[in-house]
Amino acid sequence: MPALEARLQKHIDLLLSRYPALGGARDEIVRAYLAMQEAFERGGKLLTAGNGGSAADSEHIVGELMKRFRLPRPLAPEFAEKLRSVDAARGEALARSLERPLTAIALTTHEALTTAFMNDVGGTDACAQQLLGFGRPGDVFLGISTSGNSENILRAAVVARALDMKVIGLTGRAGGKMAALCDVIVRAPETETFMVQEYHLPVYHCWCQMLEERFFGQDNP
Repeated sequence: MPALEARLQKHIDLLLSRYPALGGARDEIVRAYLAMQEAFERGGKLLTAGNGGSAADSEHIVGELMKRFRLPRPLAPEFAEKLRSVDAARGEALARSLERPLTAIALTTHEALTTAFMNDVGGTDACAQQLLGFGRPGDVFLGISTSGNSENILRAAVVARALDMKVIGLTGRAGGKMAALCDVIVRAPETETFMVQEYHLPVYHCWCQMLEERFFGQDNP
């Protein structure tokens, strides 16, 4: 496993000190982070999906990445100046309020598209259809399923692999059928749904902190 910079490693250390049962998943947590880091370094994006509470988690992740999580993310001066050149007053206001995003899309939020596809075709492939439209080679799909067996997430993972995307699974202890479709699978050390979810949140919060530190921290190259 590649060594992490100290400023990133501290987040892994904190996660494992607070949730020592995740120690067995350490390498997979780091590998998943590195896959996301690489995608963002290359101008790619993160696509997420899940069902029920895992759908809420997928939207939560997007909320942490598309705006500041803990660190300020001022716009690049060149872009701020472009905003002012378009409209001096509004551009100045935008330059002060907007924050640099890490591009992420939750495939659980497009109700009109999802319900249209469900009505016309069927619900199982609604996420897969969105991946086909949004996904590009080098992007990352994060599929969240406490059982690892959610059919709509499995089908979305198949599409992601066919698009030459990286696939990360966030599951419970067994990993389920997702294990065969993922480049990296992070298994929470529980089998009961709510207990699995209680581990998922600190894992993805750790990822979000690490990504923000990498791209917007003081030592950002």
